[in-house]
Amino acid sequence: MAGLALTPGALPRSILFLCGMNAVRSPMAELLARRALPATIFVASAGVRAGERDPFVDAVMAEEGLSLGERHPRTMDDLEDDYFDLIVTLAPEAHHAALELTRSLAVEVEYWPTPDPTNAGGTREHIMAAYRDVRERLKARISRRFAAPEAAD
Repeated sequence: MAGLALTPGALPRSILFLCGMNAVRSPMAELLARRALPATIFVASAGVRAGERDPFVDAVMAEEGLSLGERHPRTMDDLEDDYFDLIVTLAPEAHHAALELTRSLAVEVEYWPTPDPTNAGGTREHIMAAYRDVRERLKARISRRFAAPEAAD
């Protein structure tokens, strides 16, 4: 059964955010999308490899009133369901994995190049600024990509 191609601005029924280790970018995107999108849309995130929870993600998401709760990073193999209408990749490694995974599936794959804030150095405030930058980029991209058609007018 082939999935339907999504038109720009169309809301998929299910979205997977995919990055390297599901520790920073994809869990941020998952939380932000869950808050921004209707509850009827299934939103998940995963990584290509297993990662460790990042305390800076907890800190910058708490500033938005969001929490990962007890959730820990997971890989694509950990997902209960592996069919999504849309896979959004946030890192080159994840994009290659998604293209390989979906070669024979009718699934839309979008690449949203997103910087890795774990490369930031300096003071705690410099590092927090890098994580906040990623959060704000993801928030803006989610808002633009999934804006209701009437809101785009």
